[in-house]
Amino acid sequence: MFGTRVTYPVPMYPVSIAAADVDGDNKLDIILANWASNKVSVLRNNGNGTFAIQVNYATGTSPYFVVAADVNADSKLDIIVANYGSNNVGVLLNNGNGTFATQVTYSTDTSPRSITAVDVNGDSKPDIIVANDGSNN
Repeated sequence: MFGTRVTYPVPMYPVSIAAADVDGDNKLDIILANWASNKVSVLRNNGNGTFAIQVNYATGTSPYFVVAADVNADSKLDIIVANYGSNNVGVLLNNGNGTFATQVTYSTDTSPRSITAVDVNGDSKPDIIVANDGSNN
């Protein structure tokens, strides 16, 4: 049913994965949150069933969950990461070519574990929703 397994090396303890077209080529790329290395990795889709070697971006401490959403209305998917050990959410804006700017952080309650980005208030902009493990909210 499936072909031969293909693996790609990434930093230590990948714990969350998202698939999104981050470089505008209409092919899904892979984004990973790597818990022990304090990085997110982006593996760009080569278009032939393979992925390029990862490019890593610094995050806060213990990134636990990652999603992609266009947070600044430029039609490019940005990376949003829950930094569990830093008690914040990091946003890495897409530079437009599949690379990302240094993260900007936003404080959360204790131990953000899961996130999503959807428009909850009808303003056509994604809102970041965070589940905080340590503060039970």
